[in-house]
Amino acid sequence: MEAIRTFSSKTVVLPIENVDTDQIIPARFLKTTSKQGLGKQLFSDWRYDGSGQPKADFVLNRPEAQGASVLVAGDNFGCGSSREHAPWALYDYGFRAVVSTTIADIFRSNALKNGLLPIIVDQALHGHLVAAPGTTVTISLETQTIALPDGTTAKFSVEPFARYCLLNGIDELQFLLSQDDAIKTFEARSSA
Repeated sequence: MEAIRTFSSKTVVLPIENVDTDQIIPARFLKTTSKQGLGKQLFSDWRYDGSGQPKADFVLNRPEAQGASVLVAGDNFGCGSSREHAPWALYDYGFRAVVSTTIADIFRSNALKNGLLPIIVDQALHGHLVAAPGTTVTISLETQTIALPDGTTAKFSVEPFARYCLLNGIDELQFLLSQDDAIKTFEARSSA
């Protein structure tokens, strides 16, 4: 997992409300336990036609979407069932942040544990981003801000432990493993 500190990216706008995890990554792709390769199936039913060919009118298939790492999503993004495959697919595709007015709690938790930064903004900023697809934004997890080219800046919050892990590019297991010496010291004192 890559560390997230400060980065700039153009945005891709998918302003559809109530996008659930089955739309993000359809259930037929959940047979894998690998995080690699799921980006190809991201929004599969919207991206591809019945013969598997890309639909030219879907936002991720447009040339201007290529290389973007910030998805501006509609309200209540990531609702539905809990599946880690949803943030895995977004991350594998290349997204590092999802910006919305609300993000479902379970999706938010899964995203933070898998290197994807969920950012909640107010309606005004969200409306500005939706109206201007391809806007380059600068996201700083260090200062917990999102900045637009016109100087508009907004704060966002991230739970401290999740922020620590993202800033250091580690997941919860890697954090625990990094505490091995402290755990051994504690165990030695406890057994004495």
